[in-house]
Amino acid sequence: MKLPETSEWVLHAAAVIAQLPSGATVSAAQLSEHFGVPGPYLSKQLAKLVRSGILTGSTGPRGGFRLARIPERISILDLVAAVDGAADPYVCRELRQQGRGAARPEDCTQPCALAAVMRDAHEAWRESLSAVSLADIVAGLPAGVVDKNRRLLG
Repeated sequence: MKLPETSEWVLHAAAVIAQLPSGATVSAAQLSEHFGVPGPYLSKQLAKLVRSGILTGSTGPRGGFRLARIPERISILDLVAAVDGAADPYVCRELRQQGRGAARPEDCTQPCALAAVMRDAHEAWRESLSAVSLADIVAGLPAGVVDKNRRLLG
């Protein structure tokens, strides 16, 4: 499974936002500077998190982004699906029924064995990501990271 680079940005940004005191906001510009990533692209991804109900955003001098719900209720799968979609990345095009070596239609009444394996792998991946919350990520950070991020973004 290969995700776009912007997915990594979103995962890290959400993890940092989860480290802030409850109700605190951080701007896209602050996050972009914090991680050294392009602000306009990060802003587009954060807007997807707002549309999906993971973040709330406000404008103005004290505006910015904050979590829309507690970190325990936001899974890594929620974040990935919000920015990259939830569709299975493997699309079976029934290659087994094409070309010189095409299988007979009556031999293709069940899903392709490869498609079934890929679907199972995708489901296992989704289950794994849904089992980890932002709170779990923050709890596993090395000592001092939360204080450092709060100081830099506060």
